[in-house]
Amino acid sequence: MTPPGFALQQLTDTDASVETPAFADLLIDAVAAGASVGYLPPLAPAEALAYWRSVQAARAAGERLVWAAWSGADLAGSVQLDLVQRPNGWHRAEVMKLLVHRRFRRRGLGRALMLAAEAAARALGRTTLVLDTLLGEPSEQLYAGLGWQKAGVIPQYARVADGSLQPTVVYYKLL
Repeated sequence: MTPPGFALQQLTDTDASVETPAFADLLIDAVAAGASVGYLPPLAPAEALAYWRSVQAARAAGERLVWAAWSGADLAGSVQLDLVQRPNGWHRAEVMKLLVHRRFRRRGLGRALMLAAEAAARALGRTTLVLDTLLGEPSEQLYAGLGWQKAGVIPQYARVADGSLQPTVVYYKLL
């Protein structure tokens, strides 16, 4: 269920809206807040836009689904579902880049985005989902609350802003 004041939208493969400054700003905000999403601060707008162009290419190829959450005209969050393309993995998908702008956190938006991705995966017959997050992040509570299971911890997996290597935890969910 979408929290009051927000609208969720699954973007179509031809919708180029992810190549806009709003999506770049969402990624920049997440990185600045310490999210382990593949980048270190400060993230330049050009680099953030380049990332979203790669997402658009994956969407256009049918390899990725993307949701956007809006609060009026403001982009509040996003999540992606990367669809495994190899024949032995057509039942799997990876949840990627659950991003909620700091201004909109703690309102149920992350949960709504995750549930949208899970519902789409189920509809596509993707019954095994995986994701990873830094160990000890608040997102772990969200995933556990949604029935995700901890598969294990990988030490020294992701570099963070202070230069240290931190462990990540891998989660899975069978739908």
